[in-house]
Formats: sequence, C-alpha cells, structure tokens
Amino acid sequence: MITVNQLCMEFGEQRLFDNMTFEIQDGDRVGLIGVNGCGKSTLFKLLTGEYEPTAGDIILHKNTRIGYMEQHVCRNLSVSAYEEVLTVFQDLIEAEQELEQLNAAIAAKTGDVNQLVERQAFLHEMFTRREGLTYRARARSALLGLGFDDEHIHLPIRSLSGGQRAKLQLAKLLLCDANLLLLDEPTNHLDTHAVEWLEEYLMNCRCSFIVISHDRYFLDKVTNRTFELENKKMTPYKGNYTAYLPQRAERRLTAQRVYDNTVREISRLEGIVEQQRRWNREKNIRTAESKQKVIDRLTENLERPEHLPESMTFRLGINNQSGEDVLEVSDVALSFGEKTLFRHVNMEIHRGEKIFLLGPNGCGKTSLVKTLLGQYQADSGRIRYGVGVKKGYYDQIQTGMDSSKTIFEEIADSFPSMTNTEIRSTLARLLFKNDDVFKPLSTLSGGERAKVLLTELMLSKANFLLLDEPTNHLDINSCEALQQALTEYEGTLLVVSHDRYLINHLADKIFYLTAEGIQVYEGNYEDFLKKFQPFAAAPKTAVQTPAAEKQADYKNKKERDALRRKHKARITKLEQEIAETEDTLTALNASLSEPENACSYEKTLSLTEEIDRTQHHLDTLYEEWESISLLLDELSDT
Repeated sequence: MITVNQLCMEFGEQRLFDNMTFEIQDGDRVGLIGVNGCGKSTLFKLLTGEYEPTAGDIILHKNTRIGYMEQHVCRNLSVSAYEEVLTVFQDLIEAEQELEQLNAAIAAKTGDVNQLVERQAFLHEMFTRREGLTYRARARSALLGLGFDDEHIHLPIRSLSGGQRAKLQLAKLLLCDANLLLLDEPTNHLDTHAVEWLEEYLMNCRCSFIVISHDRYFLDKVTNRTFELENKKMTPYKGNYTAYLPQRAERRLTAQRVYDNTVREISRLEGIVEQQRRWNREKNIRTAESKQKVIDRLTENLERPEHLPESMTFRLGINNQSGEDVLEVSDVALSFGEKTLFRHVNMEIHRGEKIFLLGPNGCGKTSLVKTLLGQYQADSGRIRYGVGVKKGYYDQIQTGMDSSKTIFEEIADSFPSMTNTEIRSTLARLLFKNDDVFKPLSTLSGGERAKVLLTELMLSKANFLLLDEPTNHLDINSCEALQQALTEYEGTLLVVSHDRYLINHLADKIFYLTAEGIQVYEGNYEDFLKKFQPFAAAPKTAVQTPAAEKQADYKNKKERDALRRKHKARITKLEQEIAETEDTLTALNASLSEPENACSYEKTLSLTEEIDRTQHHLDTLYEEWESISLLLDELSDT
C-alpha cells in the first residue's frame, strides 16, 4: 500500500529520521511506538503530504487512499453530529438523489428511456457495492458506539464538548472511503465501552491502519505488526505489543553479542599481526597483510549497538512488613449533599494482595480511596487498618504538591533527612538530571509531575500503596518501568486504573464498585471480563419475539415523543427570544439615527458594536431554530 525509502526529516539542526525504510502491505495493522518526541506524529504528516521530507521517497500505491483524523475536522458548527458524519457519504447521498430522479423520469417516460435505464443500473450497482443501503445505519451506529446518545447525535456541533468533537472526527475517519487509516491516540477521550467498540470495529474492518497509542492492551487487541521508532530509525516486528517485547530484547541482545564477538576477533587478529611483523620474514609479512585485510573488513562493517532511550528505573521498597490483615471496611456509605455515591461497601484486603478497583465513570472510585485515607468523612460504616500498615498515596489530580517549589525543594522538604547528593541521585533515576532538578513544579508537564509523585512514593517505603490512575500522563516506556516496579513490590496494592494491560498483568483480585457496594472477582482483567455480565460478549444476532419487538417499538415511540416535545418547547422559547432580539435590534438602529448620537463618534462606535453583537446573537438563534425545525420534521416522518 505504501513504501517509504531512505526517509530523512530535519527541523533546523534536529534530525528526527535518518534513512528510514519500511513498507505497509494490504492487511497490515501496525502499532507505532516510541518515546515522546521521537517523531511519530511527524511521520503521519509526512505520509499525508502535509510535510515534505528532507530526503527520501514516500510511494503510495495507485489504489491507496489515506485517512487521517486531522483531515476530518468539523467546519460547519451549526449542523448536528449525525449530519456531520453523513458528509463522508456525500457521493452516496448524491447517487441516492439521482436514482430518485431517474425513477421518476423512467416512470414518466421523459427523455431517452434506454439511456435513463442504463444510468439507473450503473448507479444502482455502485450504490449497492458501496453499501449505500446501510450508510445511515452505519453513521448512527458509529456515533452510538463512540459514546453518543440519541440526544447528543442531534445536537449542533457547537454545543458539543472538545472530547465529543474528537469522537465525531474519529467517527468520520472510520466511515470514510480510506483503506489506510492513520490513528493518532484514538482512545483518548473514550470510556471503556467506547474503546471496546473501537477495538471490535478495527478487528472486523477491511482497511489497514497505523495506530499510535500508549494503551498497550488496545495495541495487543488490534495490531498484527509493531513498528518501533528509536534512534531515528524504524524497526519492524511481527505481532502485537506483547509479541514485540521479547523480539526487541532478543534483537538487542544479538546485536550486543555480535559487536562483542567482533571486537574480540579484531583484538585476536591484531595480536597475530603484531606477532607476525615481529618475526619479519617474508611468509610472516604475507600472513600479517592477509590478517590486516580481515581486520579492515571487520572494522568497516562493525556497528556499535545504539544506546537505548533512557527510561526511569526505580524500586518500590518497604521498611517493614504489615500484619496479615491490612484493611477491613464494613458497610461504608458516602454522599455529597442529596446525591449518594455508594453504600454498603464491604471489603477485606490482606498482605501482599494486588487489588484493582474498577467501576463505571462517576461511580466514586476516587472518592472511596479518599474516604479510606480519611480525606473524606464516610456517612456510616467502619474503616479499620491492620497492625504496622504504612500508607502511600498517588493522586491522579496531582494536588498535593506546592507549585511554587522546585523539584529539588519538593523532595528535600518532604524528606529532610536526605543529603543533596542522595536527592539528586534519586531524581536521576526518574530522569531528572543536572539543572532539571531545579525546574519549578508549575512549569512541569503532567508526565513530569507524575514522576515527582512516584519519587515521593518510592522514598516513603510504605507497605500499602493506594494508587489513583498511576499510568495517566506516562509514556509507554515509563508505564513499563512502573509495571516492573509494582510487580516486584513486596507490599500491598489497591489501584484505581483504566490501564487494562496493567490490570491484566498485575491483578490477582478485582473490586468492582457499584452504588450498592463492591463485587469481588478473582483473577486478572481477562478473568473479570469472562465473569462480569455487562462486559460479556453478546450474541452476534438475536431473534426478537413479537412481544419484545412490540415493547421495543413502544419504547422507541415514547423516546421520539419525548424528544419531539422537548424540541417543540425549545422552538417556542427560541421564537420568543428571536422576537425580543429583533425588537432590541430595531431600537438600537433607531437610536443610531438620532442626531445627538450620530454626531458623537464615541456613541456611534459603542452603538455599532452593540448592534453587531445583537445581530450575531440573532443569527445564532435563527441557526438553532432551523436546526431544531429540521429535527422536528425528521421526527414527524418516523
């Protein structure tokens, strides 16, 4: 589908790629990984033609059609999300309209009927081949799968959040006519259900794709090749992320062995050359010259293994073991005002267990952790810690640090017994080196602040860690380092996380939080999926009984009626506001014509600006009125 040959890319004096070569074949589903800043997104822009390479070639097969999320921005903010997604099927919409006109013309026998029938057959074949009969259903299904509900589907784009607009762009990308998709962190802004829908979609779609993602579980599910961008070069591997890890380790080990063996051989041959030259006979000289040629050839082809990208290395140790019983929670409830988050929470945690706390967004997982720590006061129930338990807490919101301090000051103030050398040495393991340790916390990225918190956690030597989304903000290498540290940790873990790869590799028990308490599941994430009914795979096809169909029709009718009433109420309110705004605009224009205002530059300027603002508001009201009127017409037709 695409061939990249000897690609080089420079920005000023910085070289991102050096002689990069790879191919994408039909059916390839590639995970593109590498440290932050190595040029992954830049490569996408080179493949789409947005950037020109410094050197090298990018060759697209004649049938390759690239789709990239940034190409699918939403420009008309007044249309609904559903209407915006339908724009990717514009050719099908036009074909559908022409087919209706042709049907009418053939029925009326206007024009050359044979030509009309021939055109009709051509369009019908194209329309069917391109799945024109289902494009509206596919558009709606994509939006619902990505987390929209029926109400948000029909809202104008300007009223959607940034995350919803990103989902809308992703829906357009997935439905467009491209056969090679470039996906840059597609799981951002998606909840677990939407991510699982996207995984299912990508596993079943016929297109190839390259995906940049820090979600290792997602990469394992959807990819069959892995490209690693490292040291300005691309290295392809077979298989998904988990398959890539041992291959990378073996490749690096082999390269180091070849280098070491070659260096030893060169050293041995140099000894022979030196010895033969000392003896200085004709036969010895010929031998020395022959061996020197071998040395020259080996030296010319000798490649020193390139240095590995730096990654943080740290160990989460403990000072003392806790007792066997670490935490006992009995019938705990928590509410904020009249809203009850959860009640009847019961759990037991024992020494050495690695437990992950899961649950739907907004169910109160973070609030439960803060209740366990005493930061929130429970409405009822009892929380009891065991003997010798020392708690350590990782806060995903990162609120516990004083932003006026530097990194060095934060650690020094938290651990006053440490020497300057010990502090600098510890921070270096988290990649804060030289003057980096004096960076103000206020200037740090989310990933850097996360590493400061992890430094404090490491130094605390706590034997019970409560971690709230610890892999948020971390790149993939840092996630691996953290996972390794948690694997080797000898204490007890209670972790809130959406990182399914981390859960799958660490968890020996999962607590699922609901409004009515905690459900306990033994095993890792895969075990949890098999046992947890809402996540269990539904049958691909289900035959509905007439009663079920009737109930579904009744439910749909109620929903349509409710939506119709809502839209009518909004139309009435809009018409009233439009009338009031028009009266205001008329009064402002009349005021502008009055002699005392017309003669004053300041008054004229002020009134003109007010008129512009009012006119803009009136235009917005009219756009919303038209949009909702169209929705009402659609609802009336169904």
